Amino acid sequence: MEELEEGRFSSKALEDFKLIDLAVGGDEKAFGKLLQRYKRPVYHMILKMVRNIDDAEDLTMESFSKAFRSLERFKKDFTFSTWLFRIATNNTIDFIRKKKINTLSIENAYTDDDGQSVGIDVEDVDSLDPQEAAIRAQKQELIQVFVNMLPTKYQKLVRLRYFHELSYEEIAEELAAPLGTVKAQLHRARELLYDLVKNKKEHL
Repeated sequence: MEELEEGRFSSKALEDFKLIDLAVGGDEKAFGKLLQRYKRPVYHMILKMVRNIDDAEDLTMESFSKAFRSLERFKKDFTFSTWLFRIATNNTIDFIRKKKINTLSIENAYTDDDGQSVGIDVEDVDSLDPQEAAIRAQKQELIQVFVNMLPTKYQKLVRLRYFHELSYEEIAEELAAPLGTVKAQLHRARELLYDLVKNKKEHL
């Protein structure tokens, strides 16, 4: 890690940098620590924007997934929390635009835990060159590892929702299952995934 200007970052931000270095090096526990540290504030920020618990939980998972897949690209020019909140904000705004949800929340300014203003001008994490695409694929494989550790009945649900990006209604139709059941089981699957990442299994 490059030498950082003394006093420029908080101790928490410096600890995040260390966790990022470990995570990029393949330490799954570091991913879990970053998730545990920021899951709640990211979720609450997104919930204020979409005002729907199911959507907020989905978008929280998507935001961490995007961030973890692009972690190799993170530059220590600003805090990890600022970068993560920008990814989460952009992803949520994209969702709002797609769903045409009318809300004033997207015009609001957000401040992260270090007092940094969070904008919406983060570089598009989907604009990848071949090397970055390979890095993203590696992060995707890591996420697949955790998905494979879920009970079988949840694995297909998660893949349809997060890898094939189907809507709840499309999943219900695909599985010939009640919409309420799909929502409930995806909620449970998300909880289990968070727990797996946070409490990394010994055999992983």
